[in-house]
Amino acid sequence: MITRRETALKALHATLLTMPGGVTVMRNAVLPERIPDAGLLILRDGTPGTPEVTLSPLRWHWQHRAELEVFLRGADLDDRFDALTAGIGAVLAANRTLGGLCNWTEAEAPEPADLPVEGATTIRAAVLGITLHYTTADALA
Repeated sequence: MITRRETALKALHATLLTMPGGVTVMRNAVLPERIPDAGLLILRDGTPGTPEVTLSPLRWHWQHRAELEVFLRGADLDDRFDALTAGIGAVLAANRTLGGLCNWTEAEAPEPADLPVEGATTIRAAVLGITLHYTTADALA
């Protein structure tokens, strides 16, 4: 039996796979040696945090914070990074409930940093928090 947590994370990954422009999307992967020209997104499972509990009926209400690592290299990083993060926002906004698996999904604003690489172009990197709001009938469900 797959838990709601895993089902929601798989749905988020599947949603991110619909990103236009040939962006590579991975889940819980090791950062490869080469960043693809169109960009790289690595979804990390993050943490479900501490749920709020209602007693009647007994339900656990989670605000699971997954993390999306964003990597981009090459020229014109400002405009391309802006377009990439706006694209992530648009894909999430088009399916806030991930097909009914979450009550709501929302992303945090990125905090980008440029990583200089000796002998290569600069890499722009950021971590975006994505909060998945969902409810379960058991703490481990």
